[in-house]
Amino acid sequence: MSGTYSQAASTAASYYDSDDADRFYAGIWGGEDIHIGLYERSDEPIATASRRTVDALIELIGTPLDSKSTNDLRVVDFGSGYGGAARRLCSSPGIRVDAVNISAVENARHRLLNEEAGLSERITVHDASFEAVPLPDGCADVIWSQDAILHSGDRRTVMKEAARLLKPGGVMVMTDPMATDGVNADSLTAILDRIHLADLGSPERYRSWGNEAGLKRTDWNDQTKMLIEHYSRVRIELRRRRQDLESSISPDYLERMDAGLGHWVEGGQSGRLSWGLMRFIKPLN
Repeated sequence: MSGTYSQAASTAASYYDSDDADRFYAGIWGGEDIHIGLYERSDEPIATASRRTVDALIELIGTPLDSKSTNDLRVVDFGSGYGGAARRLCSSPGIRVDAVNISAVENARHRLLNEEAGLSERITVHDASFEAVPLPDGCADVIWSQDAILHSGDRRTVMKEAARLLKPGGVMVMTDPMATDGVNADSLTAILDRIHLADLGSPERYRSWGNEAGLKRTDWNDQTKMLIEHYSRVRIELRRRRQDLESSISPDYLERMDAGLGHWVEGGQSGRLSWGLMRFIKPLN
């Protein structure tokens, strides 16, 4: 990790760079994606549901993807993880992706997978924070982010960075685990302590932060039931594979992960958490 990051971003980088976290996410999610899935069945593979979320966000982009030749379309991915979304996007010819991520361990795996897929020339992995993206103003047709912005200590700044990078008419699509509108941080202590954050965003906060930055929210598809389904599914998988996982991941990490997943599930079931798909557009003028 290089550069100067906020405390929240540095904490997230240290966590995802740990051997335990890397082995858990690569093993449970399948090594492509690290985000909440859209499930058609409760027993389907996590990787299948995670890929469905990617496809749903691609569909949500709409314009400019529908109206522009993909021979010249640039996507900036905020918090790109292992790069599954970037490689999926590049299944369309001509799309280029700048993948911005602060975990050196994830970025190393991302670059290797890009090389194996023959996509190193079309996906540039930046060891950087999405709070301060090392790219010029107005360079992006699309900003993409999946379940990453929650790790920022300054989400308002992240939305301003998205607006700065987007061309007029450009689109941002994102998902993020959030507090339900009107829920304060005091009722989310168990979750926030686990991920070392002071608070979470909310659907209304993101709308407001986007508006302040010059982005208009056009879509909010509430899929909180999938947050509950996903973390329940991951917890079941952890328990089913616990003995095998302990051969490479510390028992203490797995115990804390099990408890943390339970907090996410309970938060969703109690109505204190929200999750879904959002789309913003940067007006032409």
